[in-house]
This record gives sequence, C-alpha cells and structure tokens, in this order.
Amino acid sequence: MNRSGIVQLLLFIAYLLMQVLVLRNVVLFNTAFCFLYIAFILLLPIETNTLLLMLAGFLLGFSVDVFYNSMGLHALATVLVAYLRNYWLNTITPQGGYDSGSTATVAANGLQWFLVYSLPLVFLHHLVLFFVEASGFTLFWYTMLKIVASLMFTKLVIVLLQFLTPQRRRL
Repeated sequence: MNRSGIVQLLLFIAYLLMQVLVLRNVVLFNTAFCFLYIAFILLLPIETNTLLLMLAGFLLGFSVDVFYNSMGLHALATVLVAYLRNYWLNTITPQGGYDSGSTATVAANGLQWFLVYSLPLVFLHHLVLFFVEASGFTLFWYTMLKIVASLMFTKLVIVLLQFLTPQRRRL
C-alpha cells in the first residue's frame, strides 16, 4: 500500500470515528443532523474509480449503520452518492478539465465550485436517507425540513473543516 492509500485509510477511520463518537449526539432542534462521514467520499481524488468509490461508500455506510442500528440506510445512501459522484464531476467539468491527481476540495477548486459539486450530492444523500427512514411520504414536509436543515448543517461543517485543516501536499 502506498502513502496515498495509507492516508486515505486513516481519513476513513477518522471520519468514521468522528461520526459515531461525536456527531451522533449532535442534533440541532431535533431536526438538523450532521453526517460528516459523507465528506470522505466527496473529498477523494477526482480520478478515483467508481467501483472503488462504491466499495468505500458501502464500507463507510455499513460501519455507520452498525453504530446507528439503522439496518443499511446509511450504506444505501452513501453507495448511491459514490455511484453518482463521477457522473456529476463529468457534468460540471471546467473548460480546461481537472488537473491530474487533483482532489475535489475548496483549496483545489474554489468555494463556488465546491458548493456546486457537493450540494446536490449531499442533498441526494439526505433525501434518500430521510425518506427511506420515514418509510414513505406521510410526513413529507417534516421530512423535507429535516433534509434541508441537515443539508445546511452538514455543508457548514464540511466547509469549515476544510478551512480549519492545513492543506496537504499532493501525494
């Protein structure tokens, strides 16, 4: 395993531990939940293979499911985001394309690009997660409130975390 793989494995463990040990108990107004673990999938290098993304998404989502006792909800939502991530990246490709070895971060591409990239994917993650959890559309407006509040909370934490962590050199 090369250095980049070791760093990604450590980040996987860090995001998982942060989610299940700290953020599991952080809920704003019984409506907004922070699912920071999705940032691991979003911040992987741009050239990451879709199959590898889906495997990482399944392992991460399943691990969160084990601690949340949620029977595959997080795995479902995370695998869907991992599957669609590369298609979305191809859709929003800048005119000059992406640099080889670049990552999908604020530092590499700017805040505006990062928001355009990550907002739909995080929204989709939360949409699937909360509507499957609600088992349908009976509480549609309350579920939508949870989705939007959690989207804003999660995005705020992801962006703040990127500004607070020192930027690593490209591996």
